[in-house]
Amino acid sequence: MRSSSKSSLLAIALFIGATLQSAPDSGAPSLAGQRVLWLGDSITQAGDYVTFAEYYLERAFPREKFDIISIGRSGETTSGLSEKASPFPRPCVHDRLARALDLAKPSVVIACYGMNDGIYHPASPERMWAFQGGVRKLLDVCHAAGARVILLTPPPFDRVPGKTLLPKEAPDFSYQTPYEDYDDVLADFAHWETTLPASVATTIDLHGTMRDYLAAHRRIDPAFAFVKDGVHPNAAGHLFMAQTVLRGLGIPLAGADADLSKELVRIQADPFYQLVKKQREARSDAWLPYVGLPGNVELVEDFCGKLQAEIDRMRAP
Repeated sequence: MRSSSKSSLLAIALFIGATLQSAPDSGAPSLAGQRVLWLGDSITQAGDYVTFAEYYLERAFPREKFDIISIGRSGETTSGLSEKASPFPRPCVHDRLARALDLAKPSVVIACYGMNDGIYHPASPERMWAFQGGVRKLLDVCHAAGARVILLTPPPFDRVPGKTLLPKEAPDFSYQTPYEDYDDVLADFAHWETTLPASVATTIDLHGTMRDYLAAHRRIDPAFAFVKDGVHPNAAGHLFMAQTVLRGLGIPLAGADADLSKELVRIQADPFYQLVKKQREARSDAWLPYVGLPGNVELVEDFCGKLQAEIDRMRAP
């Protein structure tokens, strides 16, 4: 093997090791014993990274209670923008945020937006202002409801496996025909979020961490990717997102395999994971329409309560 390849493999190993390094255990994590409302777009609606995060939490802290409701919505923005080619206006989180907070009554809101907020166009001051204004409004509304906020910067837009990419000079752009350097727009969004003071929000930089990981792997395999369409991560990408979120919160990942592929196989083979996944998806499927439309979630909450009792029995120290 060439020395450059050896160096790249070493860099990847060190990077993964840093990602999985356990933070000092100060006791119960910041999400324990609190209602957590998890918002976002289609990546959060798919929700695998939320499931992986909950799995790690339930495994690591068997004496703690975790109450996570994830209601990501496909296509959603916080900016309220839509591209011209879209057949209908994109959903905006502010159309449902107040109702979601009123019904769920969370102590913590985790929000991951940005992927759709630039509407797949080149950077512009107007779209940046719309994104910033949407995030600030989300923070204000959540704070007024008594919830603290954890912001997740958007995952990268990956042009390697991307769609029909267009140059900056193209007359228009959309999800189907995005700007070729759209990830630079997301990088600007992410950078701005990381400048917000800690007193306003805890910001975890998914974008930068994932982009560094991709770059390290592509020094070995130029075709390496987390996504097939440039936007939506595969299971390994979701697992890496979950690890990044927990690391950003100072929550240890003791026992996690540094090899992401091996860790994914291990987790998915664990019956405990399948139970956590079943519960997370059932709650999400019930709460998502409940927040948008009148209804009730009593039946699914009763069902999830029974699943939680089984989870508690399986994770008992």
